[in-house]
Amino acid sequence: MAETDAPTLAEDLLLLLFQPDAGLRPGAGVIAGENTLFYVLAGAVLADLALAEQVETERGRTGATLVKAVESRPPSDEILRATWDYILEKPRNVQTVLAAKGPHLRGPLLDRLVERGDLRRRSRKSLGVFTTTSLEDGGTGRRAGLLADVRAVLVDGADPQPRVAALAALISGSGTLPQFHPGIPWGTPVITRAKELKQGNWGAEAAAEAVTRTVTAIVVSSVVVATTVLPQQP
Repeated sequence: MAETDAPTLAEDLLLLLFQPDAGLRPGAGVIAGENTLFYVLAGAVLADLALAEQVETERGRTGATLVKAVESRPPSDEILRATWDYILEKPRNVQTVLAAKGPHLRGPLLDRLVERGDLRRRSRKSLGVFTTTSLEDGGTGRRAGLLADVRAVLVDGADPQPRVAALAALISGSGTLPQFHPGIPWGTPVITRAKELKQGNWGAEAAAEAVTRTVTAIVVSSVVVATTVLPQQP
């Protein structure tokens, strides 16, 4: 990863899901929604590809909505490229992509956040024998900036940039939004606004992003199904 590479949407989402001071010791944090995290991160990768118009949707023979790669627009980022290549093989159901690519994302994305300095890994010995590793905020301020952007959309009613709209929708779709209280107060207005974003209602400023909003809404709805229904199945 070159120093000039911009963070992917999945990196931003993972950084936002990091909850500072929620760990077992002062300064340590945890990642919210770990049990279904891989679905959410894969959803962010697909949303990122949609924002860059590198994927689009089509109807399958059974009427299901499939996601397909735009062959002329391969991503340069290796994490995005891995998912794009998988879709390039043939159009696929979004749920299939989430399940196939999601389990491989947490480690590489976390490594990137540590490399950028947004998060720190802290190792310590327990009982003088066992080594444990915890995550801490890196002090770059990037998480705070992302949170402020999402809060402005969900709480203050600001028209979002497409990337911020996708972030807010994915957080809501992951079921972790209540864990951002009180920074993002959990209540009826926020729930209503988050639902609008999940449905692709991003406001007038995003009017030109109709295709992107449609693809992202499909992705987020698939994340909702994956995080609320699939984990409960035997």
